[in-house]
Amino acid sequence: MSDYLAIRPVTRLDYEQWLPLWDGYNAFYGRAGETALHPDITRMTWSRFFDAYEPMHALVAESEGRLIGLTHYIFHRSTTSIQPNCYLQDLFTDEAARGKGVGRALINGVYEAAKRVGSPRVYWLTHETNYTAMQLYDKVAEKSGFVMYRKMF
Repeated sequence: MSDYLAIRPVTRLDYEQWLPLWDGYNAFYGRAGETALHPDITRMTWSRFFDAYEPMHALVAESEGRLIGLTHYIFHRSTTSIQPNCYLQDLFTDEAARGKGVGRALINGVYEAAKRVGSPRVYWLTHETNYTAMQLYDKVAEKSGFVMYRKMF
């Protein structure tokens, strides 16, 4: 990887390079093989990035014409603020690019997008076993102290 790193919004032309990163992200969280996301979900996710009525957005990290990372984020309303909050839903870097500032640059890209719309906060979740990522997260944000509960249907 060169010293040049661009963080930019995803474009339709990025699909062929975005897809392996997306698949890698999903595999990291156990969504591969028999547990893989249905292709319709991937197609819908991709299309939402280009729908002006959707609150979902994507940034990619590019170096030497190659995508090496992605992040997806969503703006949503909150009962505790007037401006929308920003949920950083997905963050992934190519294995060869890890530890080289790509994740931090992608998070900073989301921070900038949130500032532009006046969002009062950016937040995200990670699995409790994702120790490597948490080393970065502890440097760029603070733990909220909240515990997530969910019920799947």
